[in-house]
Amino acid sequence: MKKSLILLAVILLAALLFIMTYTPSLSEKHGQLATKLFVGDSTNQPLVVAFGGGGGGNDWARDYMKEKRAELLKRGYAVLAIGYFNAGANTPPYLDRISLNAIADTILTIASKNKNIDENKIALIGGSKGGELVLNLGSRYKAFNAVIAMSTADISFPAITLTSNTSSWMYDGLEVTYVPAPLKIIFPAIKGDLFTAFNMMLENEPAVEKAVIAVENINGPILILSAKEDEQWPAALMSNRLIERLKEKDFKHRYEHLLLDGGHTAPLSHFDKVYDFLAETYPVAKR
Repeated sequence: MKKSLILLAVILLAALLFIMTYTPSLSEKHGQLATKLFVGDSTNQPLVVAFGGGGGGNDWARDYMKEKRAELLKRGYAVLAIGYFNAGANTPPYLDRISLNAIADTILTIASKNKNIDENKIALIGGSKGGELVLNLGSRYKAFNAVIAMSTADISFPAITLTSNTSSWMYDGLEVTYVPAPLKIIFPAIKGDLFTAFNMMLENEPAVEKAVIAVENINGPILILSAKEDEQWPAALMSNRLIERLKEKDFKHRYEHLLLDGGHTAPLSHFDKVYDFLAETYPVAKR
């Protein structure tokens, strides 16, 4: 019995050492994306670039977003749906060190090649990890001049991999600084309690300070939507911190945080707020 316990302890220790030290190799498909453009017949259409969250795939190209895509098109906006991982054979399988450079280059190339799109009016929209993504993009590229982040973080978190010891994002060949995942999150994560796991990561205040997204560098207005009962991560807390940072940095553009009733996906039921924000940001003649 004693030998069995020792053996079990050795196995557990080896597993922990693996988790702490193993870095997965970068996917051969790094920098590859899945894209689908929805564009109307009129000219000078502002472009709304849309991203899904940590589940992967190209959410905005799926049927369940069809109604929202159609409404945007009806209002005079083109929509570019982007899948940045697990979105088919030609994209990376995991949300791991996704290239911000590749995403920005892809958006700008598509916008410049379509005669119906006004490449000077590009808004980014994303939810959950997609919100974290659009804030990271908007804070680095002046070509994007409006950002809508739903159920978002205000910092960069680790990649969604077995070991979670790389960044979710990469910029100019370097990993974007992220808050590391401590070993103690293993137990709530195994139970599916992601809210507790993310709160544990936020306890590392020095790391949080280093991983904060420089949202004050965004070149245009910002709309943040979060929900009071978010069960995935503390989006309301992080969104409030984001707004406080904008105030402290004397952000020169319009910004707003709408705190909603409901859980992680609640912002999807309040898209009237998104349409209003876009109408104020990029007024489009009635069609």
